[in-house]
Amino acid sequence: MLDKYFHLKELGTNVRQEVVAGITTFLTMAYIIFVNPAILSEAGMDYGAVFVATCLAAAIGCFIMGLLANYPIALAPGMGLNAFFTYTVVLTEGYSWQSALGAVFFSGCIFVLLSLFKVRAWIINSIPGPLKIGIAAGIGLFLALIGLKNAGIIVDNPATLVGLGDVTSLQVGLATLGFFLIIGMAARGMRGAVMIGILIITGLGVAFGDIQYQGIVSAPPSVMPTLMQLDIAGAFNIGMLSVIFAFLFVDLFDTSGTLIAVAQRAKLLDEKGRLPRLGRALLADSTASIAGSVLGTSTTTSYVESTAGVSVGGRSGLTAVVTGLMFIAALLFSPLAGMVPAYATAGALVYVAVLMLGQLIHLHWDDITEAVPAVVVLVMMPFSFSIANGIAFGFISFVAVKLLAGRAGEVSPVVWALAAMFALKFAFGV
Repeated sequence: MLDKYFHLKELGTNVRQEVVAGITTFLTMAYIIFVNPAILSEAGMDYGAVFVATCLAAAIGCFIMGLLANYPIALAPGMGLNAFFTYTVVLTEGYSWQSALGAVFFSGCIFVLLSLFKVRAWIINSIPGPLKIGIAAGIGLFLALIGLKNAGIIVDNPATLVGLGDVTSLQVGLATLGFFLIIGMAARGMRGAVMIGILIITGLGVAFGDIQYQGIVSAPPSVMPTLMQLDIAGAFNIGMLSVIFAFLFVDLFDTSGTLIAVAQRAKLLDEKGRLPRLGRALLADSTASIAGSVLGTSTTTSYVESTAGVSVGGRSGLTAVVTGLMFIAALLFSPLAGMVPAYATAGALVYVAVLMLGQLIHLHWDDITEAVPAVVVLVMMPFSFSIANGIAFGFISFVAVKLLAGRAGEVSPVVWALAAMFALKFAFGV
């Protein structure tokens, strides 16, 4: 039955191979069950409820991707998007986390419409490559700043804006050790390096008496503190338009890039380099985001860590289904997740930042009109502590640079419209 439904023989795989691939994918992305609650709880959300919402949203996304699109691609709440949710939308712009969930809900609904009406390809093709690169790298640098802040390595300094923290403290020492452990294990090709690093640092925190031991396994905490708590009316605020757009925009490119990258690795693209059943794959991503907002977590997206499962033979949706089942099983480990301190996940954030900054290699540095907009995005995201502001300044700078360089013809109508919208946003302070 499994062979017939997932076309295992046709794809050159079998049940055992798919199960191994699903577990491998889970191990490489399981860090999200520790990192996501840690980040969203800073927005005032209940840690235990977010832990459950994270596991359930990931499982739902994996099941839909596997059963509907039949691809070995796993989903979970996205890194960068959760940071934008907490540090920009809630803590900087002052919206409630309920309104932020409402924005996630609307961005998911718009994503569904874009997928159904096949508008996604037109939008993707209209956005300049330098901005795509700058956005990915900028989010990476933003995550690095958050990781360093959580570790206590970078602290507030009234004289210089930021400064170096107490590098002799236990927390800074453990965070630094965690980062190098993850790098060392990743360099050796160890699966689950990020999760193992987080667990080792948490264990050391317990051993040194900095963390109180709470157990490993128990019944899952209640999801009720966040379930159905999204504020739909609050998301209709005019100022939330840019927030909804940022959620949608980042998810759009993150998903598209991940789908292509994983499909290339698994050799699932057709002879024209296109991904069959792309609409179904995008539908899985968007519906998972909607489900996640209802459960109580930030935008759910496809994970490039899925390439780990593909590298050990995953070829069908059964891989994604197995990963989803692993997220369900992870619900039993809430006490362990509750013990993980911010400094234990700091190394993971900086490691993810390193991977995302690698996108800069594809930038045409010899063309100043392309390099400048990408660098503007890269710089403005962490320095304004906002992914949305980084995107906005990137679009405005792209239009300005091309126009003044006499190359306005290279700017698409979509980019003109978005740049004008962002300029008006800043001009009127909305």
